[in-house]
Amino acid sequence: MSNRVAVVTGAGKGLGEAIAREIAASQVSVVLAGRALEPLERTRERIVSAGGTAIVKRTDVTDAQSVAELFDTAEAEFGRLDVLVNNAGVTAHVNLDDLDESEFDRIFATNVRGMFLCSREAGRRFAAAGSGRAINVASVFGLLGRPGFSAYCASKGAVVNFTRSVAAEWAKFGAQMNAVAPGYFATDINAELREDDAAMAKVLRRIPAYRMGTPDELANIVAYLALQAPDFLTGQTIAVDGGESSV
Repeated sequence: MSNRVAVVTGAGKGLGEAIAREIAASQVSVVLAGRALEPLERTRERIVSAGGTAIVKRTDVTDAQSVAELFDTAEAEFGRLDVLVNNAGVTAHVNLDDLDESEFDRIFATNVRGMFLCSREAGRRFAAAGSGRAINVASVFGLLGRPGFSAYCASKGAVVNFTRSVAAEWAKFGAQMNAVAPGYFATDINAELREDDAAMAKVLRRIPAYRMGTPDELANIVAYLALQAPDFLTGQTIAVDGGESSV
């Protein structure tokens, strides 16, 4: 039996839920974090019904006190921390001329500040333990430019370079940080897009695999980085995008 413990942010739905369930399937106790309790509870119920262990902690990753309470809860409940998955994220499709400061700040608050706050709390614990792994969910939009997504692209580009920098710091005490850059995955967030044949055709033309990914395909990679990858693998961003970023 594994006694490892993971914190997964944004775990209530979509890719976050898939990641949390995949990690829990390896007998890792999972702390499910997010703003909305109802979807987190649904994820917890699915994990428990499959024989796993999970608890829910309502968390605002943009708030330092809320984040500190998340990690204190993980330690109080399970006595340790081994894995952090920074999955919480937001986006918006707004051209630069129409992008106001509040929307820009909202995107960076979750995608960058939230990642920073969670990583800082985890890193302090990893340093004390001499081990630990963090996986940041970036995006193919952090590797490519897309019109109408300047703030989101910039925030996810920040995730990629944050990962490189922190990995170099953490290597000194035996912890690793990597990132994944998902392309288009079939989740609730793009259900409307998938029902629009013309819009879908436009998206698929950019993807050599000519399909969207399934959440389990990303969850599998995240779980590998969290639980199985060699310690020598750190500071990397793995694009999981059907080849979109390679053309």
